[in-house]
Amino acid sequence: MIDNSDFVSFIETYKRKLTELFTQRNNEGHMAAQRGLPPYVLRQIHECSPLSTFIPEEYGGRGAKTYETLSMLEVSSYQSLPLSLMMGINGALFLQPLANYAIEDVKKKIFRDFLVEKNMGGLMITEPDFGSEALKMQTGFSKSGDQYSVSGLKHWAGLTGWADYWLIAAREKVGNGNLGKDIGFFIHDTSNGGIDVVEVFQNLGLYMLPYGRNRIEIEVPETHRLQPKTTGVTMMLDLLHRSRLQFPGMATGFLRRMLDEAVSHCKTRFVGGSSLFNYDQVKERLAHLQSYFTVSSAMSYFTSSNIPMEKDTSRSDLTANSIKSVVTDYMQSAAQSLLQLVGAKGYKLDHIAGRSITDSRPFQIFEGSNDILYQQISESVLKLMRKSSATNLYEFLKGYPHTDKAAGYFKDVLNFSVDYKMAQRKMVEMGQALGRLVSMNMTIELGAKGFNQEMVSNSLVVLQKEIRTILSSYSFDKNADILHDCEENSSWLSILPLPAK
Repeated sequence: MIDNSDFVSFIETYKRKLTELFTQRNNEGHMAAQRGLPPYVLRQIHECSPLSTFIPEEYGGRGAKTYETLSMLEVSSYQSLPLSLMMGINGALFLQPLANYAIEDVKKKIFRDFLVEKNMGGLMITEPDFGSEALKMQTGFSKSGDQYSVSGLKHWAGLTGWADYWLIAAREKVGNGNLGKDIGFFIHDTSNGGIDVVEVFQNLGLYMLPYGRNRIEIEVPETHRLQPKTTGVTMMLDLLHRSRLQFPGMATGFLRRMLDEAVSHCKTRFVGGSSLFNYDQVKERLAHLQSYFTVSSAMSYFTSSNIPMEKDTSRSDLTANSIKSVVTDYMQSAAQSLLQLVGAKGYKLDHIAGRSITDSRPFQIFEGSNDILYQQISESVLKLMRKSSATNLYEFLKGYPHTDKAAGYFKDVLNFSVDYKMAQRKMVEMGQALGRLVSMNMTIELGAKGFNQEMVSNSLVVLQKEIRTILSSYSFDKNADILHDCEENSSWLSILPLPAK
């Protein structure tokens, strides 16, 4: 049994501070509709040392315990999704890679700067011409003596212009203007210069966080290159999978807030002489919101139970991609439902419903577009099936550890031989179903551990309906196509029989 009395005190103090800052001392909606974050608010947040949850105990942190980091992110996202993302960027994309791959002296110095000086750090991978194709990035590095020169152009790095440290990904220059296949990661102290913010983006949501385009021309000591255990690409997979596995930390608090806001509104809003809460369609939406929260909680439990900081997650593609894609789809769906329930007043920049739609939408895009991740989920399962010489999808899934408890609910629709050459759109559809099967498995396991049984039962009903709907679409064998030239006979007015003059 975990002795978490100290942590309970820590998280309750943090929760009270956020409640004070976001709801008592400030107008939450007004603050969220402004670019950036008032300095005194950020200062008081840092006073609670939330980022200490990502730092190992031997460096003065709280121990980098997964359940603590996810709980901190959950408390943050209940009050502010952008704040939770800020903490996630610092923790999952900077501090955790530092803890696992940086040399000792560098860790000591930077961890101290985060704990004492309240520094912040971010990650730069994405480039203007290479978003999802990270392995083709054009930022390059070369070595001279004990220094690395790194140059390139990066964009959409969260905390642009704010971060004190950056973790920058690059490929080695191998001559003739070519770049090698492997990836190197370099820690850069912005006080040393060399990063020019070319443009600050007017991002559609997440107003609290600055994003932009950054020109990189830096010199980095060889001590500040991360040390992969095998290859740089494997290290990058570990970094990204670990981050995706922690998305439920940000999602669970947000989904709980969507549910609380929706329930509160529906109980106090009367239409046709009856509370909205009594309408059947409203109950359907609320049931889905509650299900999303429950499934996200199951994911948080899974990650906390199975992913300690020191674990190599480079091969955890199926669980990481399932968690990230499904829970971010749920975040956007929950925000859309809240806005639908609230109605017109929710369609304001400073209302939590409208704001949540634009704030949660990029979660389906960054760190792997969900369309791509769903395809990769299918590819992962097909690869495992080939390896075990399996052809029947149901037979494989009922014996696979991450789907064994859920597969039995779908024997009638999963009992078929897979087509290894299926179209990409079918790979995406299958991935959507498989991702939810993995999520359902986690939800069943959560229920077995003592989580609210009614919430788990309702969530299983929602998941079954979703999965069966997706599989029905997957089995439909007609596909629409796009016409390259659609000018001919494509004006309704030209075919309207007009009266003669």
